[in-house]
Amino acid sequence: MTLPPRDRPVARVGRGPLVMGRERSGPPERKSLAPRSATITVMIRAVFAAAKSLKRDFGEVEQLQVSEKGPGDFVSRADIMAERTLRKELERTRPEYGFLGEEGGETKGDGRNRWIADPLDGTTNFLHGVPHFAISLALERDGEVIAGVIYQPISDELFWSEKGNGAFIDTPNARSRRLRVSGRKDPARALVATGIPHVGRGDHPTYLKKLETVMGKTAGVRRWGAGALDLAFVAAGRYDAFFEFGLAPWDVAAGLLMVREAGGLVNEVGGGAYALGTSTSILATNASLRDAMVEILA
Repeated sequence: MTLPPRDRPVARVGRGPLVMGRERSGPPERKSLAPRSATITVMIRAVFAAAKSLKRDFGEVEQLQVSEKGPGDFVSRADIMAERTLRKELERTRPEYGFLGEEGGETKGDGRNRWIADPLDGTTNFLHGVPHFAISLALERDGEVIAGVIYQPISDELFWSEKGNGAFIDTPNARSRRLRVSGRKDPARALVATGIPHVGRGDHPTYLKKLETVMGKTAGVRRWGAGALDLAFVAAGRYDAFFEFGLAPWDVAAGLLMVREAGGLVNEVGGGAYALGTSTSILATNASLRDAMVEILA
């Protein structure tokens, strides 16, 4: 049977119609095995579009314009352009929504819906040529995060979740695999991720005391420098727990939903309820390790 020819290819999630000279805006087409809402589809299209410029700029790091927002806190042209792309893509389909981004500040919207975005989580890694960074995008509705996407352009791993529908990962080798936090119960067998304060940020002596305790009671500690991916890794069971101090809403909004939808818990380091925008610390674990980690970090 011969199908009728099309005037042009059909656009799919993550890539536009391919015409001569046009690059793909995301990874090769992978049909999702899990149902995606229109909202998740819009979010994935936006992060794939932003990832296109990040991948290009990552290969030209030495030519990027970089400025310092504060001691040890950098922003590059790549961050700014990626956020502009996210805004533009999201405004095309949801023009009434608000937007909170790390680089461009906040735009008020309809008062109910707000995108929360970190266009380049792991900027220091990016600027040093370390291929561990991500785009994090969440949708907050009436003060509650209801959808999240975290995309690692270099490994081509797409983490996504919706409130009540679970959390999933798409990779070049696996499609829409459901995420589950680990089942480890003993801290001595747990791999814990953290964020270590750098120059000009955080209470170093207090942090080092907590880190020393964690080192002595767990199987290992990792610090990879991208909070959104740390949370996604907890959701995927790669890490058993993650703790950090002083993270902003755009660092954690997508990841905290992902952990919860994967069966995990998100609290403050002291064990209290985590509140986006007001809590000064975060602890993400599976249910079995939460109390033990709170005690270790006390």
